[in-house]
Amino acid sequence: MFKWLEKNLPKVVLAPAVGLISWFVYGFVLWTFYISFTNSKILPRYELWGVGNYAKLWASHKWLIAVENLFVFTSLFLIFCTVIGIVLAIFLDQKIRAEGVLRTIYLYPMALSFIVTGTAWKWILNPSLGIQKMFIDWGFENFTFDWLVNREMAIYTIVIAGVWQSAGFVMALFLAGLRSVEDEIVKAAKIDGASLFTVYWKILLPMMRPVFFTSFVILVHISIKSYDLVVALTQGGPGISTTMPAMYMTQTAFHKSQVALSATSAIMMFMAVAAVIIPYLYSELRRENAS
Repeated sequence: MFKWLEKNLPKVVLAPAVGLISWFVYGFVLWTFYISFTNSKILPRYELWGVGNYAKLWASHKWLIAVENLFVFTSLFLIFCTVIGIVLAIFLDQKIRAEGVLRTIYLYPMALSFIVTGTAWKWILNPSLGIQKMFIDWGFENFTFDWLVNREMAIYTIVIAGVWQSAGFVMALFLAGLRSVEDEIVKAAKIDGASLFTVYWKILLPMMRPVFFTSFVILVHISIKSYDLVVALTQGGPGISTTMPAMYMTQTAFHKSQVALSATSAIMMFMAVAAVIIPYLYSELRRENAS
């Protein structure tokens, strides 16, 4: 008995935590999936109702707007975070002075919550308080920057705030990747006459494929579950012009008391995340098996 306990002590110690995590994560995922096939309103009902909620969801104009907003936000969020992160990483990779201070400055926004970020950018982008008022006070009386209250442009304010917060994290990933490359490779390329641009564009960045993939997965995950940033910055407005699926899910559950429809939207978000995570895990497993 004592020998068995000594051999399996780590498993015994971890078993309660693993059990609780499995129940409260995977158990509730399965519960949400089941509820999406019921006709639950304010309280759950366990009689199966079929796929009516999925048809109702994709017939909802608000949900379609939320999906469109998510597509716009995710696309721009990915592009700008990646480009800015790579540029900052290459800049810091030159071993400049005060690198530690600059790295801290670039990474600092990631330490803030999205609520803080959204609130700060709400003040900055407010036409009567922020950038527009500042330029008008400087004498540029015809200057306008009213994206925050403009239905057509409000979604881009979410992009600005999101990129400001997350670009530094992407920078850290790429900087770590660049610093992991052996110096001999760079020195050999320079001896062969390669310019600094060629070294990064044709040699180092192609070697950063795992970093690209990792940053892509993390950024997509952040964008799909974005809720607090939207609530703090625009509250989904003007109108529903910046409503995202995560906000739609919350409003459907707590404001409209349609638990089943909310669960359906949560499952659609889960499937979107799974569509990104599963290929990533498969690629990592293949790489480990190949090595």
